Amino acid sequence: MDRSILYYLQRDARHTSSSDIAAELDLSPSTVRTRLNKLEESGIIRGYNIDIDYDEAGYPLYTKIICTAPVTERDELAKAARDVNGVTAVREIMTGKRNVYVNAIGKSHDDLNRVAEELDALGLEIVDEQIIRDEYVCSYHGFLDDDLDGESG
Repeated sequence: MDRSILYYLQRDARHTSSSDIAAELDLSPSTVRTRLNKLEESGIIRGYNIDIDYDEAGYPLYTKIICTAPVTERDELAKAARDVNGVTAVREIMTGKRNVYVNAIGKSHDDLNRVAEELDALGLEIVDEQIIRDEYVCSYHGFLDDDLDGESG
């Protein structure tokens, strides 16, 4: 049940009410609201995030900066990278030298260079930079597949 709720929220959390989910799952809206509260309290649902078209918002350059951080400092450096102006996401990788991925946006190449310089100043070694054309977020269909296999949570 929880995985199905997560699936429907991933599809469109803004326009999906607990009543909508309840109708899809043949449950009562109060049951769905109770499960949502537990998913939030347990930290499974960390927030309801907006999906922004940065190009349309005036930031035509979108880049992924791939960095190396000493393993003992990875967590601290990844957290510090989130405070750099222009950074939109930071991902810690558990294996390999390429262990911190930073997404950043800018209006110009100078903006992206500034972000890279600030990341370097923090102590992150930049290994690669990739200009992203677009990124698409989608619902994880496995949440529904798990329920079809008889697993529910």
